[in-house]
This record gives sequence, structure tokens and C-alpha cells, in this order.
Amino acid sequence: MYEYAIAWEWLAFAARWFHVVTAIAWIGSSFYFIALDLGLVKRPHLPPGAYGEEWQVHGGGFYHIQKYLVAPAQMPEHLTWFKYESYFTWISGFLMLCIVYYGGADLFLIDRHVLDISAPVAILISLASLAFGWVVYDLLCRSPLGRNTWGLMAVLYAVLVFMAWGYTQLFTGRAAFLHLGAFTATIMSANVFMIIIPNQKIVVADLIAGRTPDPKYGQVAKQRSLHNNYLTLPVIFFMLSNHYPLAFGTAFNWVIAALVFLMGVTIRHWFNTTHARKGRPTWTWIVTVILFMLIMWLSTVPKQLTGETDTAAVTPAFQQFADNPHFPAVKQLVSTRCSMCHAAEPVYEGVVRPPKGVALENDAEIAAHAREIYIQAGRSHAMPPGNVTDITPDERRLLIAWFESAVEGKKQ
Repeated sequence: MYEYAIAWEWLAFAARWFHVVTAIAWIGSSFYFIALDLGLVKRPHLPPGAYGEEWQVHGGGFYHIQKYLVAPAQMPEHLTWFKYESYFTWISGFLMLCIVYYGGADLFLIDRHVLDISAPVAILISLASLAFGWVVYDLLCRSPLGRNTWGLMAVLYAVLVFMAWGYTQLFTGRAAFLHLGAFTATIMSANVFMIIIPNQKIVVADLIAGRTPDPKYGQVAKQRSLHNNYLTLPVIFFMLSNHYPLAFGTAFNWVIAALVFLMGVTIRHWFNTTHARKGRPTWTWIVTVILFMLIMWLSTVPKQLTGETDTAAVTPAFQQFADNPHFPAVKQLVSTRCSMCHAAEPVYEGVVRPPKGVALENDAEIAAHAREIYIQAGRSHAMPPGNVTDITPDERRLLIAWFESAVEGKKQ
């Protein structure tokens, strides 16, 4: 039923809202503790076992914070564990992946010009790649290479670049970037769930039992936390990238992804160095700007976007929309009201690429985006923006009748 499309849209919105809220909580606490850890000062009056302290002011109050490398001699009655932010960020992100990319696999996940596979196969590849990422990463960290911090990070960077290229050989450009973010976020969240929190619990259990905790548990947890620190900003970029086709929809999208990881390192290096009171390395911002300018250049070479939908023929998944009696009138309407922006070469002033990479120039593209047209220009007035092309109420009703009758016809 056509009501399903509206309900699904609201479900996607709810999942996105949930994901953003939990991500803000996780990233905020992560950034805070990284800054706190780097800003700790060693002073002679500290209690035994304390590594450093810092005084902070916020909300009209003063906070005196001390850090123990292993743990205090006596455990407090209450401990606040920072873990659920990470867990729910991953859960809500995976929920969004299921709703948007698995539920809409024929449109958002599969590009038959890249790899002609069925939706179930594409979903299995997606799931397997996320599991593959954690297994490879964890094995590398546990290997002898794991004792060399920078050598390990160089190899991990090579793995991420390979995955960036690999995803573009499997999925649409939009899905490739989203999956690269999910791939990285899975590693980060698994670090918390599989390593950091379990190691902290071992330390707490040893203290309660009167044993001296092994420092290795804290050292391993800190290494994984360092990786999470440098991966956070690229993940945010990839999660936002689905709104910007110049990032994901170009021939060199995987190179752009590789450069984004480097920008994440340069930006975080500046903050980490500053928080540690070791100076303000302004060169990192110069490098970041150069990398970003290089990304901008790569996004227009070549000028044509890589198509995400079949422009030659309507695929079976969307055939009912092209066969519907309303379609000729809808096609004319879309050509009149939408094509000045939603075209391979937009003619509307200031628009250089079709918004979100959506072109509506032929039967296949219009049919493939039937649901989006229905939601954006039929059921809501989101499109055209500000109704700049003067679409009428009758025309919106035509879009509604087209989609709903096509859905009902398929049902019958």
C-alpha cells in the first residue's frame, strides 16, 4: 500500500534522529576524554597511583579531576561507564543501513553498471564486509605489528584505502561512502565493546579481589582508543556525504575517500597537540586545506557524475511506475518542473550537479525515483525548493495519483 511509503519515510527519519543523538553523545564524550587525558598535569601532591590531574570550570562550577593509570587503591562505590553511547550509535546506524540501503537496495545500494547482482546478494556482501573489517583490524592489532603504533596505523590506512576502492566496485557511489563510514564505525564500536570495556572490567574485578591489575589491559585499551580518536572525523564525513554527490558520485570517489582519512589525521593532530600543551602546529591546517582543495579538484575530473541508476531501460523493480497510465503526463510534468536541476547538466543558475545525484531525464530515472518524487513533490511541498517552478496543486495531485495507483496496481 502507498501508506507504506509514508510510514517508511517517517521510520527512516526517526532512525536518523536517533542515530544523530547517540552519535553526538558518543563523539562528545570521546572528544572530551581525549582532551582531558592529553591535558593532565603531573604534580607532586597527587595520591599514590595517580598519573595527573586537571582543574576545569563549567556551568558555574569547578571540577577537580584525577586520572589513575591502572586504578586507585580502593574502588569507589559508584563508577560511571561510558559505553552505551557507542553501542547505541552503532545500533541506530545499522538500523538506518537496513531501512535506507537494504530496504531500498534496488535504488540506493545496487548500481547495475558497476556490478549486476540481486538485492539479497548485495546485502550479504554488505554484512560480510562489516564483519571482515573488524576481524582484519583486530588480527593486525594483536599481531607483532600491533606493538608499532605508527607502523600499525600505516597498514590500517592501506586497508581503509583498499576498502574505499573495493566498495566503489560493488555498490553505488552513495552506498560506497556510507559503507566505508559503517566499516570504520563498526571497528570503533567493536573496540569499545570487545576490548576497552572488557579490559576495564578485568581491572575492576582484580581490584575488588585484592589483586594488582596488569597494566597491559590499560595499554591495549588506550591504543584502541587512540585509533578511535583519529577515525572519528572521517566517519562523520562519510555519514554526511550522501547529501553531496560531488563527493561520492565522481570517477575518483575512492581517492577522495583516501584523502578524507588523511584530513582526519591532520585535524586531530592539531587538537591533540594543542590539548597536550605541546604547541599549535598550524602546518596541519595548511595541509588540510591543500587536501580539501585537491578533493574539490578531483570531484570535477571528469565533469560527468558516475550514474547511480540505469539510464538505458527501466528495471523490473520499477516497471509498474513506467507502465502506469499516468506516466506520460508525469514525465511531461517532471521534464517541465524538475529537469532544470535534476539533470546531468543542470541549467538552473548556481546548480552545477543534480541535487543528491538524482537525475530525472528519462523513463528509467523517473521510475526509479518514483517514491522520492511522491514524498518530496506530491505528499509534501519540499520540491521544488520554494516552488520556484510554480508547480500547481493539480500537478501535485497527479504525482500522488500516479504513485498510489501504480502501487495499488502492483498489489492487485
